[in-house]
Amino acid sequence: MSHVKKSLKYFESKFNCAQSVFASFSEDLGFDEKQALKIGGCFGSGMRKGEVCGACTGALMVLGLKYGQSELGDTESKLKSDAICSEFLEEFERRNGSYICNELLNCDIKTQEGINYAKENNLFTELCPKLVESATVILEDILNKE
Repeated sequence: MSHVKKSLKYFESKFNCAQSVFASFSEDLGFDEKQALKIGGCFGSGMRKGEVCGACTGALMVLGLKYGQSELGDTESKLKSDAICSEFLEEFERRNGSYICNELLNCDIKTQEGINYAKENNLFTELCPKLVESATVILEDILNKE
């Protein structure tokens, strides 16, 4: 199953956006899928506050797992992961207009009024899957390029 299909399947199954993206790549990088789902559990909906889109956060977790610094003094890995993080976020913003959840949804999901607006306008079911797909495609592009 492709990463896009897998991430969308997770999202359609009611896992959040961060979980969906992170878990769809985790086993490729030697990381347990169930642990990925647990780790991503608090990062959906911009950490439940409309901050950085959870699909982006899930993708950044993948990039951190692949390229992140894990040893003191490993400045090469730090510089690499910093650059790849910026590359991902810039491309996501270019394609989608922002990487901030509230801006993408055009409402403040920190409030009940914002959540109601998002639900009434089917943003969680129509827009969010497109953002999960976009994050997954960009992530695949970056990983394939490397």
